[in-house]
Amino acid sequence: MKKHDSAQEAFGRLLVIMDELREQCPWDKKQTLQSLRHLTIEETYELADAILQNDLPNIKKEIGDVLLHLVFYARIASETNEFNMTNVIEALCKKLIDRHPHIYGDVKVKDEEEVKQNWEKLKLKEGNKSVLAGVPTSLPALIKAMRIQEKARGVGFDWEQKVQVWNKVEEELEEFKAEEKIENNLEKAEAEFGDLLFALVNYARFCGINPEDALEKTNRKFIRRFTFMEEQVAAQNKILSHLSLDEMDVFWNNAKEKGL
Repeated sequence: MKKHDSAQEAFGRLLVIMDELREQCPWDKKQTLQSLRHLTIEETYELADAILQNDLPNIKKEIGDVLLHLVFYARIASETNEFNMTNVIEALCKKLIDRHPHIYGDVKVKDEEEVKQNWEKLKLKEGNKSVLAGVPTSLPALIKAMRIQEKARGVGFDWEQKVQVWNKVEEELEEFKAEEKIENNLEKAEAEFGDLLFALVNYARFCGINPEDALEKTNRKFIRRFTFMEEQVAAQNKILSHLSLDEMDVFWNNAKEKGL
């Protein structure tokens, strides 16, 4: 058996099942590109959660769920002869070959950074009016900030040294503090806070830290500690909202000591 035969056979079976569901299942027959959109977003976040937890069995499951949605979209589009899964895969293969001339052509690159720069230049040649055009408008703001910065770096618009970025963080912090002190100045303070966040995302990028992952891990850590605090307070027949902040801090520090 050739290397990809089993995968091709499994994928072909999936396409057949999708056809059968679309033709016979009342729920599947009703779906449209628009009705599936929010479900696809949910499935994508479930995959992202599994990856963050390094839960390999769940990663496998969620990849399957996302794949089902992709096949579903292609099946729906094929019904009006817009495109089908074959068109999708062929277009993807062509794009991958075209954007990797260092593999399928005679272009030479020395490292990953040159690959990224070539990628952005090729996208502009393909007709994109801006290197930022490929950043989805509906991305969460923190992820969007990092993608904008990465794409700008792809054409050479970036800081040269990490210390320069940290200086920018400190500059933006001072500007925010100055605006925040002024009464009835929320709009300007908000703008400066946005600049500060953007600068922090930039610094995280220079440190090799994914800010979205870092913040989500902190969110989860807070939830673990807060939940522990609630449980311990309840175990002592107390009500959390009736405790002073100092009393809450005792339970909170217990959670930290337990490594939660």
